[in-house]
Amino acid sequence: MDEIVRVTAVVLWLLPLLLVAACVGKVLPRLKPQGMVVVTLVVAVALCLLGFKGATSMGVELWLCVCALVLVQLGWAWRRHSLKAHARSAEARYLTAQVASPAPVAASAEAQGLRPAPAPAKSQPRPTSVGHFKIVCEIGQGSMSTVYLGVDPSGRQVAIKMLALGREFEGDALKEAHHRFIREAETAARLHHPDIVSVCDSGEDAGLAYIAMECLSGHDLQTWTRPGNLLPLNKVLKIVARVADALAYAHSQGVVHRDVKPANVMVDLVQDTVKVTDFGIAHVADSQRTRTGIVLGTPCFMSPEQMSGGRIDGRSDIYSLGVMLFQLLTGRLPYEAESMSRMMYLIANEPAPDVRSIRPEVPEALANVVALALVKQAETRYADGHQMASDLRAIESWIAT
Repeated sequence: MDEIVRVTAVVLWLLPLLLVAACVGKVLPRLKPQGMVVVTLVVAVALCLLGFKGATSMGVELWLCVCALVLVQLGWAWRRHSLKAHARSAEARYLTAQVASPAPVAASAEAQGLRPAPAPAKSQPRPTSVGHFKIVCEIGQGSMSTVYLGVDPSGRQVAIKMLALGREFEGDALKEAHHRFIREAETAARLHHPDIVSVCDSGEDAGLAYIAMECLSGHDLQTWTRPGNLLPLNKVLKIVARVADALAYAHSQGVVHRDVKPANVMVDLVQDTVKVTDFGIAHVADSQRTRTGIVLGTPCFMSPEQMSGGRIDGRSDIYSLGVMLFQLLTGRLPYEAESMSRMMYLIANEPAPDVRSIRPEVPEALANVVALALVKQAETRYADGHQMASDLRAIESWIAT
């Protein structure tokens, strides 16, 4: 009878040990094996002293210590194996997506009314880690940055945007760019809104500035800006209204996006999520960027005051949002040109075309919203995003009835 009681006690105490193994393996996956042995012994001895003192013999206590050691080591090894398997799976999905949708850079340039840029120079070798994040694979690339899929120490997926500022700036300009980046990243991290991407961490590592953000599902709105692949009108109104509210919140916190465009809005139609991304990235440098002499931001979406290098505020984002709304409704941009100088002239001097001249079925009230957002004078546009969102939702309700 005593043997049955002792075996039952052992089995019952194995359950919390399994839980300990899982927890330690989950929370401390980056510890070396020696560290895991120390942690395991401490936990096992503590369990014995607290739970078994006087209840079992010393032989059983020692046996349980050995079991704890083995179980936690197995939990640690399983965690390492899971991370490697996840990395292989994520990289395979990325490679499959690349084969399914080739040449995204050229398509994006064509959609923005500019000639596609020449192919970028061969990229640097992929880093294996940055900060305390492990790099899994590359998932995107822009003119100044590369985006990687990463994993934090707890196994959570993150999107890591890395900027090689040393390729764009040097000397005092490089120092200023680094300071500006850190300042903008910290500002973006303070934004807490359901429709704004969450920033987990930021910093510098081996000369690379990085921002770690929540990993998003779905696609950016660029997917639905081409003729023949436009979203239904009610979907467009709902999405743009949510973006307008998100921008209004950011503006109330003193943050101007500066690069509002479809590529910076992630949407998951199934999960009904909308996330505005890349706050502050366009302000890492300003019009003093001497290497190319081009102000930051995407030219086709820039407001007249931003294009001219003037002082900007939240109303500049409203203009960019108006351009985005125009493109989502028509599959075209209000201004298209073959050169930067021509584009700048059109934005500064030519009134935007009526959206109904391209898509006649657009309601007049909606055409008026677009026109008001695209007014040249900032003081004449919507004062904030909430006003624009309110008008869009009113039109949506009217269409639904």
